[in-house]
Amino acid sequence: MKVTVLKEAGYKEALFGLSLSYNTEPSEEVANNLAWKHGGHNKFLESMMVWLDIDAPRYWWSQADTYRLTSKQSESTMHTIIRKPLDETDFQDGIWYPLLRELNFKINLKDFRWVKRHLPESFLQRREWRVDYKTLQNICMQRATHKLPEWQLFIKELTGQLEHPEFVYKDDK
Repeated sequence: MKVTVLKEAGYKEALFGLSLSYNTEPSEEVANNLAWKHGGHNKFLESMMVWLDIDAPRYWWSQADTYRLTSKQSESTMHTIIRKPLDETDFQDGIWYPLLRELNFKINLKDFRWVKRHLPESFLQRREWRVDYKTLQNICMQRATHKLPEWQLFIKELTGQLEHPEFVYKDDK
């Protein structure tokens, strides 16, 4: 699994919007105080946008699709799955060799339907996400102790690259 922050935008605009609520100058201190107060107090986080490039297994994406994102685009298995043979690097933690051999046999025959139906959940798919900080905060709170280790990896990679990780993740340890 690989997570890359492509771009961030909206920090100054979020502070400006927050200052309107208090009729004050934009303040990082006020933002820091409100970032973890729910019930509408942290709505300024919705103005802070992040574009992510994520390469993750299908089983992770099925859970990630729980979250409402502003936008997402993905590698299309419909258009790409039978273009080239697959190898172990196309899967999270490899693949059982007899299945890989059969997949490649069917790819060679251009049997799209068979390949699509038998593609393992460990197949890596790449997507671009555009998401706001408030949604990222929600993801991090809900998935920090999830039993799939990919969620901890996602949080680690994400917070290691964000300009303001303090708004999305608090390590309470």
